[in-house]
Amino acid sequence: MSTLEVSNLNDGTTTVATTYITNGSAKAWANFTGISTTALRDSLNVSSLTDGGTGDTTVTFSSAMNNANYTGSWYNNAGNYTTHGAFSNHYTGGFASRTTTSYGVFAYQASNAIDAFHNDTTIFGDLA
Repeated sequence: MSTLEVSNLNDGTTTVATTYITNGSAKAWANFTGISTTALRDSLNVSSLTDGGTGDTTVTFSSAMNNANYTGSWYNNAGNYTTHGAFSNHYTGGFASRTTTSYGVFAYQASNAIDAFHNDTTIFGDLA
């Protein structure tokens, strides 16, 4: 295997340090459904999902993170709807426990756990 080592990339107009690209790129992302069977639609660096019950999903990385202090975002529509009409301010959720190999997400509608049809999550940090 060959290794290409460069400190900057240039598109003919702008030069960007490669550290900006490697440090600023998402290290994992997933698009999945939690309705009926929790299943990935597409992903990067995600090996599996574990359904922990209504609204509760654990996302497991293919390649571990360097530590559990990574950051990310998670969106869900918190309803079993397939259209954008399901958006509402009373849908909420958040990250649960984070480890170097997985993290959890949990969806609520008002004060009740709910499975969400649309779940999008992205993780930023350093890979191990």
